[in-house]
Amino acid sequence: MIASLPMYDMAALAGANDALWAAVRDRLRARGVAAPDALDRDRGMWDGWTAPDLVLGQTCGMPYRTRLHDKVTLIAAADYGLEETPAGFYHSVFVARADDPRDAAEDFATARFAYNQPESHSGWAAPQTWAADRGFRFRPALETGGHRLSALAVAEGRADIAALDAVTWRFLTIHEPALPGRLKVVGRTQVAPGLPFIAAAGADAAATCASLQEGLDSLPREIRERLMIRGLIRIEAPQYLVVPTPPGP
Repeated sequence: MIASLPMYDMAALAGANDALWAAVRDRLRARGVAAPDALDRDRGMWDGWTAPDLVLGQTCGMPYRTRLHDKVTLIAAADYGLEETPAGFYHSVFVARADDPRDAAEDFATARFAYNQPESHSGWAAPQTWAADRGFRFRPALETGGHRLSALAVAEGRADIAALDAVTWRFLTIHEPALPGRLKVVGRTQVAPGLPFIAAAGADAAATCASLQEGLDSLPREIRERLMIRGLIRIEAPQYLVVPTPPGP
């Protein structure tokens, strides 16, 4: 069995994610659902998402709509309380160096674009869809492997602009403020359904969702505030599948 919450599991949040899983685990077991003792942080994300014994995971919207939707059970999305964004949805923010004279994402049409990976909705698909609506395509100059690394690449001058998951950006401003302090937000993308919690195909979605909600509700206030999760929103699969997927780099 495996449980994994890799999308927002930075070092500063590891303890809070462990507490969340312990609470969810106990409620799953109370419902007769076998659940592992601890989160798995050793497997790669794809190995976790496609594991036939995945009890609970969290993936990105683009992998879900392109490769996972017919192979996993959709549970829910978290509401992170993002401003001017529907509950359970999210968006990306465009960041540039604080001293760059350009102040709008459109001004970076021919600039060096850093992205975390080509199967990321927030780091690749959302910004390229946003750009296509305005008649251009960001020039992929650097694949970094992570949103924080994309921010660092811009701050260090190895790229000029990047798109970061707005939730990750908020976590960075709280837990690593020196890095966002070297950057500025120059725009944001369209909203899309938030990162879905998933389980293996055939899982009891209702029991898993109820256990996740009850686990969240049971957490001390300070842990919930650290995770920034206000609640769960049930978003149906078709809402993920209609989101545009642009060509890769």
